[in-house]
Amino acid sequence: MAIFSSEKLIADKQQLVQYFQDGCTPSDQWKIGTEHEKFAFDNETLRPLRYSGDKGIKRLLLELTKFGWDPIFEHENPIALKRQDNSSITLEPGGQFELSGAPLATIHETCGEIAQHLEEVKSIATNLDVAFLGIGYIPKWGLSEIEWMPKQRYEIMKNYMTKKGELGHHMMLATCTVQVNLDYSSEERMAKMFKIAMALQPLVTALWANSPFKEGKKNGYLSYRSHIWSDTDADRTGILPFVFEEKFGFERYVEYMLDVPMYFVYRDGKYIDAAGESFRDFLEGNLASLPGEKPTLRDWEDHLTTVFPEVRLKRFIEMRGADGGPWTNLCALPAFWVGLLYDEASLIEVEKYIDDWTVEEVKSLRNQVPAEALATKFRTSSLRDVALDVLEISKNGLKTRNKLDGSGNDESHFLAPLFEIVRSGKCPAEDLLIKFDKNWNSSVEPVFREFSY
Repeated sequence: MAIFSSEKLIADKQQLVQYFQDGCTPSDQWKIGTEHEKFAFDNETLRPLRYSGDKGIKRLLLELTKFGWDPIFEHENPIALKRQDNSSITLEPGGQFELSGAPLATIHETCGEIAQHLEEVKSIATNLDVAFLGIGYIPKWGLSEIEWMPKQRYEIMKNYMTKKGELGHHMMLATCTVQVNLDYSSEERMAKMFKIAMALQPLVTALWANSPFKEGKKNGYLSYRSHIWSDTDADRTGILPFVFEEKFGFERYVEYMLDVPMYFVYRDGKYIDAAGESFRDFLEGNLASLPGEKPTLRDWEDHLTTVFPEVRLKRFIEMRGADGGPWTNLCALPAFWVGLLYDEASLIEVEKYIDDWTVEEVKSLRNQVPAEALATKFRTSSLRDVALDVLEISKNGLKTRNKLDGSGNDESHFLAPLFEIVRSGKCPAEDLLIKFDKNWNSSVEPVFREFSY
């Protein structure tokens, strides 16, 4: 992989294509990165934590430095933590705690990392009488109860979101997701992986659906988080039809990114509002907010983080379709994708499986799944049947990888929670709804106790 200076000026579009090309990684060096978000709440009041105060997000960040995390500041405010292994803890707009894991070689390692992280944050949280909840949408409180974190880029996004959809602030403040990041070895391999991942995101949303409540009541969806994305900002979200075109590759993704309106440009420690402006104009030195300036590679990398399709390309591929959930489901997501995309035989098999799926069918699945999950009809069957087929392919891929832990177990056992979901026919949200109706007296408060980490 080439080493770029983030301050190097971009000369032309080809340099942006080369940026992705230089992300190609030999298959024997492929890693796995898992990211997951969770809500931090006060055990006494169940309210989401504010930034400051004895039980605040700021204190949580500073207390975690005892575990070898280095704080990152925006002005005087700690807004993230970083370790030398390239893992980080960042804050989503509503204070959602996100672990961005280090690139690791096996699911055993990445699941161990998740467990270690949860133990660290729990040890701090216990002393402060706060806790963490993994779920796709905050179950009890309205947006007015959630404080915006002091990050300047979020202020720009907050203002722009209201111009592009009705639910953007819900996405920013009140949702949690889990995602996995995988490497690619070539442009051709990236295109195959991207197409498969895009086609199967509705299935992932169905399997991980875990957000049936809003402001203490049923919201009518199984993945309200996924529904929110359908009315956030159509310019930068959803299914990307061009991924299914025969000639899809790095250049086509660059063209897409050049057409996505910008949010900001970072200069001298400040975020300059460029919301709605064009990166194409930036390349020509015609950006209204920075007249005469041309972008650096840092600007391009920042711009890549401002799109939110179901699958996203950086120098790796991000799978973005899952609700936050319990620890076992956090480990199951990287297992699911690694089994499908890192084993050659499984990649070929799943590619054939989805090869005749049309863009219209995938879009239809994406629109239906938030409400129906595994019961969503697909052709002559349902997503539940598709799930069983795809899980078997993934399981075989993990067995072929034959990455063993200290007890001799391969990675396929991490899929067990998903097989149980398919066997029962109930996604996590449906289990929550049963408890809500039968055990919790129509109250969402028990979810904070029974499903906290």
